[in-house]
Amino acid sequence: MYKFTLISSSNNDTMSIGFKLASYLNNSDTVILTGELGAGKTKFVEGFLSYFNLGDEISSPTFNIVNEYNHDNINIYHFDVYRLENVNEFFEIGGEEYFSKGICLIEWGETIFSALPKDYIKITFEKDLEDENKRLLHFELLGKYENLKENFNENIKY
Repeated sequence: MYKFTLISSSNNDTMSIGFKLASYLNNSDTVILTGELGAGKTKFVEGFLSYFNLGDEISSPTFNIVNEYNHDNINIYHFDVYRLENVNEFFEIGGEEYFSKGICLIEWGETIFSALPKDYIKITFEKDLEDENKRLLHFELLGKYENLKENFNENIKY
């Protein structure tokens, strides 16, 4: 596992980080987004989707559990598993089948930890208590994603 933190000073910075990460991912990649409400997870997803020219189509999947997007041959599945009581509910909706079909962005992914593939990227969003616009994005690159460490530098500030 490789860990590092990026600093975002604005919503635009958070979106830029999402955009940059999207440029490295393909179908069957998984990204877990965790952090308190209002910490920037949805802005990150908006930036991620904008890489695929889908930024204007974003909507929160809170009531649907998953929103599906497609660009060329890339499928993107944006999950919000906050309302799931346990991992069994994820299995009941066939959630694990999405991992091989496209890029999975999973908000509140710690809820379904035991269902996750062995290789994934986890990003924890943390609000800065002294600056309401600043966010710390703590990355954990697991398994095959450790090779992305060359593309992200601990000192990058957007």
